[in-house]
Amino acid sequence: MSQHFTLFQLEPAFDIDTAALEQTYRSLAARFHPDRHAAASAFEQKQAMMMASAVNEAYRILKNPIDRAAYLLEQHNIHADSPEHTSFPPEFLMQQMEWRETLEEARAQNNQAALLALEADIQAEQNTLLSALQTAFKQTDHHNAANLVRQGRFLNKLRQEIQAAQ
Repeated sequence: MSQHFTLFQLEPAFDIDTAALEQTYRSLAARFHPDRHAAASAFEQKQAMMMASAVNEAYRILKNPIDRAAYLLEQHNIHADSPEHTSFPPEFLMQQMEWRETLEEARAQNNQAALLALEADIQAEQNTLLSALQTAFKQTDHHNAANLVRQGRFLNKLRQEIQAAQ
């Protein structure tokens, strides 16, 4: 069911031991690295390559809190990223528009101070959202968790755009 968690010997949960995740990742990545299997048969090389790919994908998902939340929701047949889920609270949409205007103005003026301030605002909002997501999972409020995942995707994208503008 939760193959990524099983691969990393973690309980399926939003809150995970990130140090254990890192340590297990390094161990698995070294164990299945293609160079370690260069002298093996073609079949064993292919198996190692497939395992290395699976380890990398699982690590990528489990390391990112929003991706991890979406993965956990999928285990409950809730697809937070499905196209039919496009409604957001009006206040979230208004805030998004304000942040985007601020980003465009700062980008047009090459105002690094404004970009740094905006990034700090987005980081604070992301921290608040992750805390709310943690609470939603503790309360098994999957509907709210799915909404928060979608909002988190917007925040991540906006932060990437800010970093690209710096």
